[in-house]
Amino acid sequence: MWDNPESLTPVLKEKSTLEQEVEKHTALERMQQDLMEWLDLAEDEQSQEVLEALRENLALFSRNLEQVELEAFMSGKDDKNAAILEIHPGAGGTEAQDWAEMLLRMYMRWAENNEYQTEYLDYIQGDEAGIKSVTLQITGDYAYGQLKKERGIHRLIRISPFDASGRRHTSFASVDVYPQISDDINIEVNEEDLRVDVFKASGPGGQSVNKTSSAIRITHNPSGIVVQCQSERSQKRNKDSALKILKAKLYDIEIQKIEDERQEKYAAKDAIAWGSQIRTYTLQPYRLVKDHRTGTEVSDVESVLNGNLNQLIQSLLLDSHG
Repeated sequence: MWDNPESLTPVLKEKSTLEQEVEKHTALERMQQDLMEWLDLAEDEQSQEVLEALRENLALFSRNLEQVELEAFMSGKDDKNAAILEIHPGAGGTEAQDWAEMLLRMYMRWAENNEYQTEYLDYIQGDEAGIKSVTLQITGDYAYGQLKKERGIHRLIRISPFDASGRRHTSFASVDVYPQISDDINIEVNEEDLRVDVFKASGPGGQSVNKTSSAIRITHNPSGIVVQCQSERSQKRNKDSALKILKAKLYDIEIQKIEDERQEKYAAKDAIAWGSQIRTYTLQPYRLVKDHRTGTEVSDVESVLNGNLNQLIQSLLLDSHG
């Protein structure tokens, strides 16, 4: 290690990760002790002040215990990584593009609720309303582990705000989620395999991003994967971000190949196929969100669309380990 200090990096990284895990469990034990002390005090002195403090400590302990339990189910190699999330509307023009934007808002709110950082890597606005596509980076511990099962087709049933006749419409949008690959994972991409196109940016970022041709589109010829980024003002930074998305997709393909070899029938294929939705959000004639993989139902649709996805995410993690 003295001759090769860089070899220490993965060891120190693992050490830091384990220290964080130990600290979480130590903090949980302290909270439990505090809770028991307040409980003992409440048995002797049932004042409003003591009962309120007991309630607050119980809520704090429950939240932290829930998070530790949730993380225990996310033991995959990439589960702790940041996530790259893509949303694409299905057929249906403005109606589907509006639904895609509603999903974007839902995931942005979810990230905010979980204190994750978000960054647009690509954003293409719809013709009249909504979005044609978006690529979002969500950074924070276990972002990918929590979001990975959001991949698939999401269906919305509602009275269309774009239909003067007030008819009920069904809209579809696809969600893809990839792990942001770690620096210690090397995905080789040959420059000769790439076609790089430059164009003017549009979308979030203000007028300054539109003045120059800084947006980048990269086509990976061997796989046919196309990625683009237009969130930065410089071509170089947009190219770096686009390459990051491309590498994440190529890495994901390799991981899927390994999973296919392990399983005779890869369970997620049906979920990803267009038309076989993983979740339905019904606003009319009744109000219900139903996950078709676990059967979990949530009647408070507004809460889910405002980013309160934890119940659905937890049921998926529990189901996959059941």
